Amino acid sequence: MGTIKLIGIGADGPAGLPALYRRWIEESELLVGGRRQLAMFPDYKGETIVVRSKLAELVEQLRNETRTTVVLASGDPLFYGMGSYLANKLPIEVYPAVSSVQWAFAKMGESWQDAAFISVHGRPLTGLAQRIDGRRKVAVLTDETNSPTAIARYLLEYGMTEYEAFVGEELGGPNERCRFFKLEEMAETEFLPLNIVVLKQVAPSPTWPLGIEDDEFFQRKPDKGLITKKEIRVLSLSALRLRPDSVVWDIGTCTGSVAIEAAKIARDGAVFAIEKNEHDVDICRQNLRKFRVDLTLVHGKAPDRLDEFADPDAIFIGGTSGAMAPLLDVCTKRLKKNGRIVINAATVETLAEACRELRARGFHVDIALAQAARSKPILELTRFEALNPVYIITAKREGDE
Repeated sequence: MGTIKLIGIGADGPAGLPALYRRWIEESELLVGGRRQLAMFPDYKGETIVVRSKLAELVEQLRNETRTTVVLASGDPLFYGMGSYLANKLPIEVYPAVSSVQWAFAKMGESWQDAAFISVHGRPLTGLAQRIDGRRKVAVLTDETNSPTAIARYLLEYGMTEYEAFVGEELGGPNERCRFFKLEEMAETEFLPLNIVVLKQVAPSPTWPLGIEDDEFFQRKPDKGLITKKEIRVLSLSALRLRPDSVVWDIGTCTGSVAIEAAKIARDGAVFAIEKNEHDVDICRQNLRKFRVDLTLVHGKAPDRLDEFADPDAIFIGGTSGAMAPLLDVCTKRLKKNGRIVINAATVETLAEACRELRARGFHVDIALAQAARSKPILELTRFEALNPVYIITAKREGDE
């Protein structure tokens, strides 16, 4: 097969292409692209292939192709486009057009080297809150489902009113429209299908550094205190060794304190949490909205429902409800290579059982006994009040780095 040319096209269609690119398209024998791109060339004489969702099948088809081939894509094919996938599989030369992101910031008159870029095109909104929270500028690539309207309503649910939005519709095309919105206005507006959203921070976002104070969380009443205490939480999160793109499980999440802080660290990854107490699930949802964290939360008793979660890089177990062995069967099988399991145990019996079961499954175990005390005023003096000691059990598979 020869080298395939991958050409990006803007909303202005063929008129925006250099004459050389148009000649490559006209002289090719096979033209590949989405329906919208192919419709821009109604007089094309060769064969056409409509790109659908299964790119692997397209790659196999093109790998055996001997005809001169051009693939069409929107904007810059290497920016959240199919170009990255195709370029890793086939000999391809890429010729980008101006991307919608470049157009949007140009229309705003804003620099974009300091912006964050997020795509919800063909992706769920889950996790978007923590990816946006606190960033000064964010460009969001949309689709018909995750429209500017849907994004505004989503952000309002998490109270992110310090952002205002620019929406560019069909940028560079004959129907181009550019408007600025407050989120409340954007939530009630309809838009053309091809658009991009740029969020700009116009007021400071609330901040919660690592180790959120316990009293900041909504907790069960009158039984306040059913929470992984700040000191234990920070040590446990450190033991999990989270990366920005980590996939995390929080088993027995209760108020969600560990899951929330994990999601702020792994903001580009995903967090999955399970809790058996329905009332605690409701409290956890309140905390998620307060701390602007969007994760997958389910009501159930692990190991039930863990099959709904993606394979994890890290697992935090705050409680086993007496099901240590079956729970660790699932966790140790699903944990990715070089992943970690961290268990908090308040009793020596749970400590002994966890260590025995983990070692039986080929895991190396480290244990830290955390004993913390907090200052408390007494008259004009200060004394210390001890927190319950907790065993922090960290496990990694033997042989992992």
